[in-house]
Amino acid sequence: MSTRAQVRFATREEGVSFNEHPEKIHAQFYVHSDSYPEGLGVDIAESIADNISVGFGWEIEHVQDLHGDLNYIYYIWSDYDKSTWISIFEGFGNGDDFECIFVGRPDKLIGKYKLNTNEDG
Repeated sequence: MSTRAQVRFATREEGVSFNEHPEKIHAQFYVHSDSYPEGLGVDIAESIADNISVGFGWEIEHVQDLHGDLNYIYYIWSDYDKSTWISIFEGFGNGDDFECIFVGRPDKLIGKYKLNTNEDG
């Protein structure tokens, strides 16, 4: 079974909480598989933090498209002269009942979700 997600881009604005779905987004991508935080989440965070290319399999979507089979929704929050933050919501369906499971800067996401692959495990 695939782990699906939408990656949405939102502007950091005064009074808009990172742990709630914003009213407006500027763009979004649909990712059909491997969307869990240890995979896609780390890929997004490393791309932002280290200018590393994100893998293939992303489909550009209209900002009003909703999928009924999502497992995760990611928000990338950015604005001029402000640090970029990431929010991750988990659930199943189109996002109505999704729970926020992560809010933070890319380095915090990498520290929390990147699997330890050194010799010690």
